[in-house]
Amino acid sequence: MEDPDVFRHDKHSRTIVEKHQQLPPTPPGTDDNASTTSSQPEDVEIPLPPPTNVPSQVLDQDKKTPDAHVPRDPRLIRLTGVHPFNVEAPLSALFNEGFLTTPELFYVRNHGAVPEVKEADIPDWEFSVEGLVERPLSLTLRQLIAEYEQITCPITLVCAGNRRKEQNQVRKSKGFSWGAAGVSTALFTGVAMADLIRKARPKRKARYVCMEGADKLPNGFYGTSVKLNWVMDPNRGMMLAHKMNGEMLRPDHGKPLRAVIPGQIGGRSVKWLKKLIVTSEPSDNWYHIYDNRVLPTMISPEESANNPKWWTDDRYAIYDLSTNSATAYPAHEEQLSLVGGPTSYVAKGYAYGGGGRRVTRVELSLDKGKSWRLAKIEYPEDKYRDAEQQLYGGRLDMSWRESCFCWCFWSLDIPVADLASSKDLLVRAMDESMHMQPRDMYWSVLGMMNNPWFRVTISREGDFLRFEHPTQPALMPGGWMERVKKAGGNLANGYWGEKLGGEDGEETVPETAKEVPMKKEGLSRSVTIDELRKHDDENDPWFVINNEVYSGTSFMKEHPGGAQSIISAAGLDTTDEFMAIHSETAKSMMPGYHIGTLDAAAQKTLSEPEMHPVSDSGEPEPTFLRSRAWRTAPLHSKQIISSDTRVFTFRLAHEGQTVGLPIGQHLMIRLRDPVSREAIIRSYTPISDPQTTGYLDVLVKVYFDTTAAKGGRMSQALDALPIGHGVDFKGPIGKFEYLGHGLCTIGGTERRVRKFVMICAGSGVTPIFQVFRAVMKDRSDPTTCTVLNGNRLVEDILCKEDLDALAKGNEDRANVLYTLTKAADEWQGLRGRIDGKLVEKHCPRDEESLVLICGPEALEKAIHIALRQQGWEDDQLLFF
Repeated sequence: MEDPDVFRHDKHSRTIVEKHQQLPPTPPGTDDNASTTSSQPEDVEIPLPPPTNVPSQVLDQDKKTPDAHVPRDPRLIRLTGVHPFNVEAPLSALFNEGFLTTPELFYVRNHGAVPEVKEADIPDWEFSVEGLVERPLSLTLRQLIAEYEQITCPITLVCAGNRRKEQNQVRKSKGFSWGAAGVSTALFTGVAMADLIRKARPKRKARYVCMEGADKLPNGFYGTSVKLNWVMDPNRGMMLAHKMNGEMLRPDHGKPLRAVIPGQIGGRSVKWLKKLIVTSEPSDNWYHIYDNRVLPTMISPEESANNPKWWTDDRYAIYDLSTNSATAYPAHEEQLSLVGGPTSYVAKGYAYGGGGRRVTRVELSLDKGKSWRLAKIEYPEDKYRDAEQQLYGGRLDMSWRESCFCWCFWSLDIPVADLASSKDLLVRAMDESMHMQPRDMYWSVLGMMNNPWFRVTISREGDFLRFEHPTQPALMPGGWMERVKKAGGNLANGYWGEKLGGEDGEETVPETAKEVPMKKEGLSRSVTIDELRKHDDENDPWFVINNEVYSGTSFMKEHPGGAQSIISAAGLDTTDEFMAIHSETAKSMMPGYHIGTLDAAAQKTLSEPEMHPVSDSGEPEPTFLRSRAWRTAPLHSKQIISSDTRVFTFRLAHEGQTVGLPIGQHLMIRLRDPVSREAIIRSYTPISDPQTTGYLDVLVKVYFDTTAAKGGRMSQALDALPIGHGVDFKGPIGKFEYLGHGLCTIGGTERRVRKFVMICAGSGVTPIFQVFRAVMKDRSDPTTCTVLNGNRLVEDILCKEDLDALAKGNEDRANVLYTLTKAADEWQGLRGRIDGKLVEKHCPRDEESLVLICGPEALEKAIHIALRQQGWEDDQLLFF
């Protein structure tokens, strides 16, 4: 609850509120002398928030998510499905509220679940100021309000992705599709960030202020940084806010405390603030590095994923907003009558600058930019400069400040006849540094800071004019860009995809890559969620790829990943895993297993996130892996074994937890793009002992890009991970499991062997090592093992010390042989490639042996042929 002694309005503020509560929530009319006239503070009328209707009900779509405690306004447009909550208001509804936006329509950018903060805990919310300071601080919200001066000021926040859908129409970026309403304005009340930093006394080498929130995400807590000298500059206006439009912050907006960074992208205004950390370098937080950047336009999504240098180059980080504008009226699909209607039309919209720079002009064109008309601009923010008073418990004092932190509104009265003779209405803005919106789009991988001229098309339909905006947000259809693209126009041709007079020939449209058909031709069966749920076990497993249902029953025994891979996917949407791992050959086989298409209700049910509540019973989970759900573990350390080999150590949920991986099986590792969530998935076998607790070790050979070929996407991505980065794991998978004393299972069928022949090369040693270690560590296990390990150089041999140590003292059961193709003169081992002759010499065939093989595809194919020629049967050969 709010502390009445701290949060109460002073008498003068209440008078102002009562005086204005009957006014409509629209911007005040322009006063051409607003910034220069001198009047008494008590006579100044300032814009106050429009009436608010606090949502009281949790929406149905939120009830099954971690945000089930947050009531929300149903008018908001969801941009990323049900969860996490990323929304904007309909543009007309946002604009109609006027200068200030109600919290229920204020845009929201959440990376994950909203922290739940009980009302009784708000005054005791703790945060710290630490790092390169002489006097570290630890404060509660109660102390922040009682011991520091409170200020109130209007600030516009803008998501860096505002207007991104326009970029996604030209070429898909990694970001979701914001429309033009990723912008909102509120009166924020709190404390100047500089007051706290000044009290903490930064040390001489301090240059940045890092911020960290309480929202726990897959890759750690959300965090970012700004420069220290910006924080200390009063004209930058950076603050910690606990109120928004006179009320406590609502959950989606950072309740109970957030940073507010005026003039910069919204991603710098950290919500649910817990830490201010003064440092000498920019933040190393995962979200600071892999989000909120504008990479050079020639960098493709693939290049950005394969080369981490683009993300770690701080030149591409974005801070100040770029000048931007948009048209609110005419609205999308608005119609204007040409008969019996008015002879003029008032076009309206918004504009904003960045870094505190004022928008000094907005211009409109009706002839594709050949000539321009100057719009009238209203600056409601300037009304507050003439008021010196207490407002919502904070001092409103902006008369001295030169910077502009808020959007402004433009308007232009246009003769209807001029609109009728035009094909489009173009808008551009310029700020006081002469920074003008560009004509053409600057496309980038994340689709951020999109600010070309805002274009509304005009088409005459009988006695009406119809207007179209560029796009509609999220997956909503509509907009001239979508129409032009569907008609074959090239949106990047410099003319908005349209053909100009005098052009010859048709526009050429690049041919899209042909997709491998995965559906059975002519099949029209509809599958309900109840039908799918009846096939979620090993008896007759069905799984879903891109809303199509497939049966895995007839392929369980032949599946290279073993039956468990299919069983683990039973009843689930496995689109990410399948599309990331399987080849075109595998995809071409899918029509034979096609059952039908999920109906609409089933698709909706399957798209809802599954809840995995953390048990508060006090009993930690004994094993980490889950076969039907991804689990996340942070990177704890990275050990460099050689120039291209690393051991990555991941920290499990608690010190007593084991991985839960049977001997001989492997797990899947998934990395996701920070914005698009595109999956990179590969299978690995850990080298840590299955009985090890608290940690998981994965040996990875990094395949770097060369001038001749692209390297390994996953291995390079792993190599680029910062410590603390979360990685997803799922498993176990694989058709082989060693149970001990010569007993194993293959595809669920038990089999007893007397001897293992283990053939491997490079990083293929890892599953071999797991089985070899299990046999050798059990002194009572009579099974014998012969290992043939092939590499180029001696330094390429992985796990050599461990293999040799296990073999020592077990000479009667173990024979470990190494062969090199580029051995030095002093090499005492075998030379040459692993081939049929080598295997025949050291591993003669017998009926009770099983050959385990793992290595490059060329090795596996060659050994398969050689062993078959020597009389080995296929059921004696197991390829990992």
